[in-house]
Amino acid sequence: MEQDIDSFIRFLATERGLSENYQLSTRRSLAEFASWCSNTREILAPDKVTLPLISEYLGMQKRRGLAASSIKLVVVALKIFFRFLLAKGRLERDPTETLTLPRIERYLPETLNEMQVEQLIDSINTTQPRGLRDRAIVELLYASGLRISELANARLENFNSEERILRVTGKGNKTRLVPVGAKACAALAAYLSGERSEMVKARTGSEIFLSSRGMKLTTVRLWQIVKERARQSGLEANIYPHLLRHSFATHLLGNGADLRIIQEMLGHSDISTTQVYTHVDQQRLKAVHRKFHPRA
Repeated sequence: MEQDIDSFIRFLATERGLSENYQLSTRRSLAEFASWCSNTREILAPDKVTLPLISEYLGMQKRRGLAASSIKLVVVALKIFFRFLLAKGRLERDPTETLTLPRIERYLPETLNEMQVEQLIDSINTTQPRGLRDRAIVELLYASGLRISELANARLENFNSEERILRVTGKGNKTRLVPVGAKACAALAAYLSGERSEMVKARTGSEIFLSSRGMKLTTVRLWQIVKERARQSGLEANIYPHLLRHSFATHLLGNGADLRIIQEMLGHSDISTTQVYTHVDQQRLKAVHRKFHPRA
């Protein structure tokens, strides 16, 4: 089964162009299943796998306390893996054909209100070391609703300051154009003409955001920067990069933007993913009504 998993992961990388993180996650799910089959049932080949066997494995994972969302990822990995093997003629039947995805309770994403965003951004002292860079990071996350990986990989040649447009590469290696607000553009201009030019070293690439050593900032370091700046702002909310993306979408919707346009700007392939923000906005409206209406 290990050779089939290797072949499948290569397919995801070369034919589907899926992200490295997705490949790693899928490989981990399949490798754990293959190890369980081998160690507990002495099953080494995928054509020996049956639906009852898969159900037993998933039940074991549930009893171990694995969350429904994590089990869903395992089920998806197994389904696309066995579908791939069936298409390649490695199987005569797909054991996951009738396997259903677990039902997951959807949680509404957290958001900041507009005043909290302003407080976070204004609290970044641009006269201090890396202040210009860090303000540009937070401004761009909120102004364009970027994923943290998209921010880390944003490049100079893909930023058009005159048109205020940034080309980014998102999930599934798909590129899209995102608008950059006037304040974010001003923050970027100040950083690019100031701190970034001082960070450039011989081996510096064209990534917009750099470390003090002139190297591309990792997603982990970007996460740390946002958390550090949030802590300094005095806000009590748990602030992290994706929270700014949620806030971006919610504030656009609350101010009248079309859901389809928000979907395009976020890079969602399915409108149902974007629709969660309508529920967030409804919750906000209900909260305002309860607070201010005399008969609420």
